[in-house]
Amino acid sequence: MGKGGSIYMMTNEFNTVIYIGVTSDLLSRISEHKNKKYLGSFTSRYKISKLIYYETFHDIEEAIAREKQLKGGSRKKKVALIESMNPKWEDLYDKLDW
Repeated sequence: MGKGGSIYMMTNEFNTVIYIGVTSDLLSRISEHKNKKYLGSFTSRYKISKLIYYETFHDIEEAIAREKQLKGGSRKKKVALIESMNPKWEDLYDKLDW
């Protein structure tokens, strides 16, 4: 079995932009976004720093497939998915307990 992975959605302070990403290390990756490690990146430019949704997978290939599926969906479907886990769009980063 390969290394596991996660997909995640993040937004800005006003919940106007939804960013979807995939990673094999969710805590580290979200920390990089929050600390603006890559200054020219999309998340830095649009001030995206709030983790609002995530899913974990046993295999990174599953996570990549899910990321592609989510990116191809409508904003309405993304909002419904976010609100099924996080109806108040709170930052979930500090609630991660791994």
